[in-house]
Amino acid sequence: MLVRDAMSTVVLTIGPAHTLRQAARLMAARHVGAAVVLDPDTSGLGILTERDILNSLGTGQSPDEEAAHAHTTTDVVFAAPSWTLDEAARAMTHGGFRHLIVMDRGEPIGIVSVRDIIRCWAPARRPTPTLVG
Repeated sequence: MLVRDAMSTVVLTIGPAHTLRQAARLMAARHVGAAVVLDPDTSGLGILTERDILNSLGTGQSPDEEAAHAHTTTDVVFAAPSWTLDEAARAMTHGGFRHLIVMDRGEPIGIVSVRDIIRCWAPARRPTPTLVG
């Protein structure tokens, strides 16, 4: 199975000046765990994840004052839609992260997460049989 088969095509894009609260609200509304941060001044892409927001809150920072750019990972590993899920899982394991931005022709077309990969690899849930004794 390939990354294109597992990825979410909902790509939330925010700017570097968004506050963490704004980012969290947008992520929650779209049911995603990461946002692509597009900085028009540098033409670069970064990623802000739920973990980044949690780490900021955990250190007592204000989600209304902290800007996304201060918590964005800019040294991003990108996936191609043609990667296998094994390749994506290896990249995540090697880098210690849970999301990959999927790029095609220089544009973000999706995000694949550990959860997406597990969903594809895990067998479908079946009801547990009831024992009658």
